[in-house]
Amino acid sequence: MNCLSLTSTINNSKISKNIKNENMRRALQFIKSVKYLGLLGLPMLISDWYVWKFFWLFGILEVLLTFPVTTQSLCQLAGMIYTPNRYRPLPDKNNFIPKIKYSLPFKGSWVAVNRGAAKETSHSWSINSQRYAYDFIMLNEEGKSFSGSGISVSDYFCYGKEILAPADGIVVKVKTDCKDSIVMGNGKADPLIKDIRGNYIIIRHADNEYSGLAHLKPENIIVSKGQYVKRSQLIALCGNSGNTSEPHLHFQVQNGNSFFTSAGLPIHFENIEAISCPNYSKYDKRPLNDTDNIDTDFISREQSVINI
Repeated sequence: MNCLSLTSTINNSKISKNIKNENMRRALQFIKSVKYLGLLGLPMLISDWYVWKFFWLFGILEVLLTFPVTTQSLCQLAGMIYTPNRYRPLPDKNNFIPKIKYSLPFKGSWVAVNRGAAKETSHSWSINSQRYAYDFIMLNEEGKSFSGSGISVSDYFCYGKEILAPADGIVVKVKTDCKDSIVMGNGKADPLIKDIRGNYIIIRHADNEYSGLAHLKPENIIVSKGQYVKRSQLIALCGNSGNTSEPHLHFQVQNGNSFFTSAGLPIHFENIEAISCPNYSKYDKRPLNDTDNIDTDFISREQSVINI
């Protein structure tokens, strides 16, 4: 087989795989839209009529086809019950005294689109490890996060940008085998993901103080488990792996190395500048109100931040 023929075979294989994946995404989207028909199968508990069993299948197909993510969702649910009972009281801005003050884990100016130091503004208040997490993206002066059509991950300003260690520490967990999710549009996440975190790094900075950085670009994580890293050291590139609607960096600090059973910690930064991002409302239609700025010691949603 000559080189031209081999290249053609590889390209045809990629096209075939892409078509298969796209068909699978459409099927999963349809299954998600009709899953509640499964409730019509409840009479099967008291009746042997096969029709009820047919409806019941609508309710479990999504679970079966997205089993890895379903399992992680159950782990999150278990953590919501376990963590508050293990750590009493849960850390908050009033009782937590940080051992480490962090640098922003990137170069240049990024914008906080989800953040939390209080319930009203939290990234995910009920998911304990993510309670004080941030999502960071890059916006231009018009309040857009991408150029061009926004269909490709490479259209997004933050995609492929350098991700840095937020403080000195030891890498304790790394995941590197997730592909980038495709951009579905309308805030939807790719249904074919295998891990909600995508590629991620967890760094131990002190006793009971760990940082987690998620949705990293595949094949571009340049640290390994057990490696010591210095503050502001390059560790990865921003990607779109895992449960994302578009490329961004998910950053959180927690009191253990588990994304599911650790308690989230309020993140105290040092040597940063934070200003209001112009035209932020063109990106994020959620109204800003007083609760977005109730924690002046922490970064707020819609703030543009940079290390100084």
